[in-house]
Amino acid sequence: MHIALWITAGLLALIALAGGITKTFMPLEKLAQHDGAAWIRDAKPAFVRTLGVLEILAAIGLTLPAVLGVAPVVVPITAACWIALMIGAMITHGRLGQAKLVMVNVVYLALALFIAVGRFGTTPFVA
Repeated sequence: MHIALWITAGLLALIALAGGITKTFMPLEKLAQHDGAAWIRDAKPAFVRTLGVLEILAAIGLTLPAVLGVAPVVVPITAACWIALMIGAMITHGRLGQAKLVMVNVVYLALALFIAVGRFGTTPFVA
């Protein structure tokens, strides 16, 4: 179970990092042209950039505390925060009629739920 949680956290961290880098550094006009980023057309640039930074921080929070052995409880807390972020993403994509993206967000939410439950309960990091 420990290995499965590490793999899941690493995978979710890569997903968060990719999304975060894209939202933080890609020109918003270019980003808004993608089908899945239609919501950006109506969003303030600062909001999009803030989400990007939060996703980068999530990538860090899902892995680095456990790797360094410093406050590893941050890993499941970050996973719980990711769940909240995915609920918001599902609402946004649902309002735009993007059912496929809602399902992608459901998968990301499920991965985060697995990490949160696993690290808070069944397989916490031990000192």
